[in-house]
Amino acid sequence: MSIEKAYNQWSSQYDTNKNRTRDLDKKVTTDVLSNVHFQSVLELGCGTGKNTEWLQTRSESVFSVDFSEEMLKIARKKINAENVSFQKADITQPWNWTDGKFDLITCNLILEHIKDLSFIFQAAYSKLKSGGYFFISELHPFKQYIGSKARFETKGELIELETYTHHISEFLDSAITAGFQMKQLDEWFDLDKTDPPRILSLLFQKL
Repeated sequence: MSIEKAYNQWSSQYDTNKNRTRDLDKKVTTDVLSNVHFQSVLELGCGTGKNTEWLQTRSESVFSVDFSEEMLKIARKKINAENVSFQKADITQPWNWTDGKFDLITCNLILEHIKDLSFIFQAAYSKLKSGGYFFISELHPFKQYIGSKARFETKGELIELETYTHHISEFLDSAITAGFQMKQLDEWFDLDKTDPPRILSLLFQKL
């Protein structure tokens, strides 16, 4: 099953099924970005809009993209704000779907589905204003090492999505090559802290 088809199928239950990675990602995003000033946002992989809701309260404009039309349909129903626009886009292809420049680009829980990190970092760098930030929140590679990956259950069938494991060094190397400066790296655990960290968050800046 293609990633797009899988997320289209997942969309109807994405907001309601048990998903500790989704829930922690939302907390991570608000915790890290509460200390960052931004007016214009490009949100990559907005999904059903779980982070869009908060981003639009903190900025003048949010341009949210996703490659799943079914996810976008839910996001559009949930968020009817004048400063938010949604569009279907494939971020693995040239970013000719926007000619804007942004203060902040966010990328949440989608890079495990993308093989070439360097292209994403270079494209993000080109779409940021000077001084702008690139924020990433992803399933921690330590969780991937022990078998965790994006998956959901439907009609009694477990659907596991195609994923790629990106080591922390790969994120950092891709960022440095693109021209970014590291500002913050955090590892986020479940409350019991008995397992490896669940989320890796990274904040880079274009100087």
